[in-house]
Amino acid sequence: MRIGIIFGGPSREREISFAGGRTVYDNLDKSLFEAVPVFADSLGNFILLDWQYIYKGTIRDFYPPVEALPESEHGLQIYLESFGELSIEEQDRIIAKAGKRLLPHQFRNHFDFAFLTLHGPYGEDGSIQGLLEWYHIPYSGSGILPSAIGIDKVAQKEMLKQHGFPTPDYRTVQYNEWQEQGNRQQLFDSLVADLGLPLVLKAPHQGSSIGVSIVKENDFAAFEAGMDRSFFTKTIYKAQWLAMGEEKQLASIKQLVDIREGIGMPVMLEDGTIIYHPEELFNRINHTFNTTGTDTIKLINIEHEQQVLVEAFIKGREFSCIVVQDEAGKPIALPPTEIVKGSEVFDYRSKYLPGLSRKITPINLPEEEIQRIRQATSRLFTAFGFNVYARLDGFITESGEIFLNDPNTTSGMLPSSFFFHQAAEIGLNPSQFLTYIIRTSVAERLKSGKDTVRLTRLLAELDTSIKDEQAHRYDKIRVGVIMGGYSSERHISVESGRNIYEKLSSSTKYEPLPIFLTGSNEEHRLYTIPINIMLKDNADDIKEKIQHFEHGGRPHPVLEQIIEEAASITRKYTGRSLEEPQRITYSQLKNLVDAVFIALHGRPGEDGALQTELEKLYIPYNGSGIRSSQITINKYETNEILHQHGVSVAKHRMAWKEDWQKDKEAFFQSIERDFNYPFIAKPADDGCSSAVKKIKNRAELEAFTTLIFREMEELDTECARTLSLGFKEEFPNKLGFLIETLISREGAKHFLEITGGLLTKYAPDGTVDYEVFEASEALAEGEVLSLEEKFLAGEGQNITPARYAADPERRQKISNKVKEDLKRVAQILQIEGYARIDAFVRVFENDEVETIIIEVNSLPGMTPATCIFHQTAINGYKPYDFIDRILRYGIERTKMKATV
Repeated sequence: MRIGIIFGGPSREREISFAGGRTVYDNLDKSLFEAVPVFADSLGNFILLDWQYIYKGTIRDFYPPVEALPESEHGLQIYLESFGELSIEEQDRIIAKAGKRLLPHQFRNHFDFAFLTLHGPYGEDGSIQGLLEWYHIPYSGSGILPSAIGIDKVAQKEMLKQHGFPTPDYRTVQYNEWQEQGNRQQLFDSLVADLGLPLVLKAPHQGSSIGVSIVKENDFAAFEAGMDRSFFTKTIYKAQWLAMGEEKQLASIKQLVDIREGIGMPVMLEDGTIIYHPEELFNRINHTFNTTGTDTIKLINIEHEQQVLVEAFIKGREFSCIVVQDEAGKPIALPPTEIVKGSEVFDYRSKYLPGLSRKITPINLPEEEIQRIRQATSRLFTAFGFNVYARLDGFITESGEIFLNDPNTTSGMLPSSFFFHQAAEIGLNPSQFLTYIIRTSVAERLKSGKDTVRLTRLLAELDTSIKDEQAHRYDKIRVGVIMGGYSSERHISVESGRNIYEKLSSSTKYEPLPIFLTGSNEEHRLYTIPINIMLKDNADDIKEKIQHFEHGGRPHPVLEQIIEEAASITRKYTGRSLEEPQRITYSQLKNLVDAVFIALHGRPGEDGALQTELEKLYIPYNGSGIRSSQITINKYETNEILHQHGVSVAKHRMAWKEDWQKDKEAFFQSIERDFNYPFIAKPADDGCSSAVKKIKNRAELEAFTTLIFREMEELDTECARTLSLGFKEEFPNKLGFLIETLISREGAKHFLEITGGLLTKYAPDGTVDYEVFEASEALAEGEVLSLEEKFLAGEGQNITPARYAADPERRQKISNKVKEDLKRVAQILQIEGYARIDAFVRVFENDEVETIIIEVNSLPGMTPATCIFHQTAINGYKPYDFIDRILRYGIERTKMKATV
């Protein structure tokens, strides 16, 4: 069955839609479905996308294509709408670089069913649903009317009231009313008098995390800023702007044009002029303030809201509940998840970045309260006419009153989203849940009385295929996916492990088993874990759940009841029931699996310790062998070996805790004699992004040293502030750290940071062959690449292949030289399987190239957004193909060792 996955779109949540589309593309069961990627751009064009672009980190990494981008002096990133008014011919030229334009009447030639991962306006509001119905294409989720209700927060309020659901008191403020500047203070006073404080301000036609603010105090300036945010308007004040300086002005522009947290582009000025490009806006603001007497510039997004919903604040615990239908059409509320936030608002960043908020499933309340939430959400699902599935959010107050708000007919579909997180609680892995959604959606479309013969046939064929697949599940290669660990990159390791698990579980060849590793360097503790525990929010939540069962805990009684209620679904799509986590030894692991995929980062995993245990038992594994892993985990030793072989590395040295304890001043002076500020400080033996800091002065050096050599677990708040550590940013505790010179241009005409991937295979004579991929150019927002920029969908930007030169022939020549340098590094360090090598590249006048190696990762991050997948795509490997080759190499290596 051909499944057209429609993703992207014009909304402000297009990046999450893009990442969700990729999740669906990767997780569709390969034995049942053929995935067809259909990208909707921000002008509403549908594009049959060349599959390799799905693995870009963000839409802007490939669309508009780099070669079509207008000049931007300050490197400001844009979407297609910033090109201005484009003719159909101009749009076609851009589309042709990414795929093939699809007109709606051509949909049926390419797919039988549309899986919708679009968010917000145009995607969740009935628009796309209506288009598909017109062209007789069955689609996922709710129909036209419930979708239209699900996007309109004001209409929802009225319907909630009509159906007797409690809802916070609210008012609406019309855009025209807001423009009458003189009444704003009066309006604020009346809203506070009517609704009390805090006030919640919402953009009524956006996704649940866009354009939302909370005004906590009687602060008119905060209210005005919040209203502007919800309307997608912005006033820029001359005095504030000029006081910033160019660097802060540029940062302000980037934030302003961000579609998630700013007002986005294009914008209109008060005189009706429309500005499309952020660079043009930057220049216009500076020109206006520097040459005229104007004190303010007002910007209005061309798709601004016409009203803002102002609600009374509900003090209570926040939850989110996915409701699904069984085959009889009866709603089943999955276990509600409590959202424990780091900030007041569950905003875009809190929602989608692992570790910033916690998801507790089920919400920690008495059983009868959880059941009341489930009953309320099921009743709302029916009252609003939702179909197949929906995500219903709400609050429960201390007095037990339940307020439901922001029902969503399409949930975010990132691997860690509520959508998969709650489905796992009844035992469905993502691949199985997607099959359930497709099958239930076809049955739901059948009820409309349209196309009944064709849809009945489609449903019967799918049911036969599902039964068939169950019968052949045990013919597969069993792979233990080891994730977690105890390093500061354990959460990213879980993201990597889940991604590997999901790619393998949707394949026709492998049967993955999730294994969580915890403990210490002295004792590795391995646990087989069921799908619902694997999909907990982060590594610490998984560990907590395992400990609950180890200490005799039982599954939550509400979960047991829901599993019972959903038994017909679970039986059909999995054929098995959920099990409890089990501790296993390495010997037991050998009996459970045919091979292992190590998805750990830092220690253990990348340091040879795990490899030693696996080799004792001849268990095949991915990545480099013991000795190579022991070298590459140690950045100092890696630098030393490469330097001895004539490879360019940064000047480096270790700084030791015992020297610091002996004489702090002498310790700092010794570093300052060897290195000029700024320089890089980082742990020598940890993951690639853990505590990597650009040190600009003595205060920062002291702060870094104090934190890394601290005796207690907690971080000194003053030092954390000095280093501008992010919310919940972890900082390892070490006996020494590595100092390196900050690598700079040094006379090169072109200078860029790259990350290059490689894959190995055996040649016929048994030697190792290296396939080095086109490197990605890494663009950091801050001083160094952050963990989020490297691994999280929608964060940071990677250009693949790297832009060494404008002329394609010269670019390739330079690229080939860099690839040779990376291959030589891999050979010196005896890298096997696959790896990621980070480097800086200097290109001089005569195209002479210098590659300066930063570090080597023997088990690179394998999260859905990591750029190694962009690189392998150029060579024709989908992520599954790449993972398959890595596993095949490991299995072959073990066979060769076993026969020696």
